[in-house]
Amino acid sequence: MKKLGILFFAALLVVAFTLPAAALDAEFGGYWRTRFISQTDFTGDDSEAADLQQVDTRTRLYLTANINDNLKFVNKFEFDAVWGDSGYGDIGTVGKGLFEIKHSYADFNIGSVNAKVGAQGVTIARGFVFDDDFIGANVAFKGEGFSVPVVWVKRVEGGTGKDANDDDFDYYVLNPSFSMGEATINPFILYATQDSSDLDLYYLGVNVDAGPIWFTGVFETGDHSATVDASAYLLALGGSFDLGAASVNAQVFYATGDDNNDDTNDAYEGPKGRSYYWSEIMGYGTFDEQTSANSPGDGISNIMAANLGASFKPMDKLKLSANLWYAQLAEDNAAGDDDLGTEIDLKATYQLVEGLNLDVVAAYLFAGDATYAGSDDANPMELGARLSLSF
Repeated sequence: MKKLGILFFAALLVVAFTLPAAALDAEFGGYWRTRFISQTDFTGDDSEAADLQQVDTRTRLYLTANINDNLKFVNKFEFDAVWGDSGYGDIGTVGKGLFEIKHSYADFNIGSVNAKVGAQGVTIARGFVFDDDFIGANVAFKGEGFSVPVVWVKRVEGGTGKDANDDDFDYYVLNPSFSMGEATINPFILYATQDSSDLDLYYLGVNVDAGPIWFTGVFETGDHSATVDASAYLLALGGSFDLGAASVNAQVFYATGDDNNDDTNDAYEGPKGRSYYWSEIMGYGTFDEQTSANSPGDGISNIMAANLGASFKPMDKLKLSANLWYAQLAEDNAAGDDDLGTEIDLKATYQLVEGLNLDVVAAYLFAGDATYAGSDDANPMELGARLSLSF
């Protein structure tokens, strides 16, 4: 499968660079990063069981064929390697490594309707509900000041055979947005369903952006199975304020947990594909290899977190930022603890040369008992740097 993907990519490049310019208007772009990562004591103790020191590289190449004003063919390819692994991070790198087709879809307009069909990406509720690549369709009716997308995400195909369709797992999304001056309102509903597991879940909510302030609310209801219902919610509020050379930012979010063992699951559990990055250690951040013990990471659930931060540009090429995070579980764990801890994140971004940026990150978590409550406790720490470019 990997070889077929590489051949497919090579064929697209041949077509893009050999056809006459009049026959095909092609756009070529990409993104590259190399990260130097050190993460220690992420277990919350001094066992060193999750300690990580590594260098990795990611390359993304974008190729879009603009066939005419109403039709284009969009592709995104990704290559990942950890330096010294058995893929293209090893000696003799040519032709080895993790190759992914991230996106490959047709993007076309029929009047006021835009459709994207194939492998693509979508974000719903800032990632609290969904933020991932998928295969399916996104059809949007667009008008003056509004857009009404309808999205079909194919999660599982049941296959061939009697009652095989019962195993189909699908998401259906209505995700309209309306602009009113400086404000944008985005009510949405995601319906996840699979007959074989008696799963029917609804995520109903709204995003509001009003100048520097944003809000997201989500209510989860329906059936996890024939015997377990869902009744949960998530609330999030944040903002960023520009003060010239400096800016300040803040946010808070709360996602319910399950407080008992009855037939209703009260824990907010977004569908597979949800991803909301927040702090560096507890919330994946810049180096998204792992999170500290017992944090939900980017799959926000059973948590309350609050942030206050600021950034400053002492010169055109340099930006400094600092963020303070506090997080606790919404419902106590089995030991009766809820404190995940207080985290300090520091970051410097410097433009080495035009187009090439260097990020240097330092983060430290004063871990609470919900992270680790045993003996030999230790506070998680992260140090790292990232070189990146895009074109």
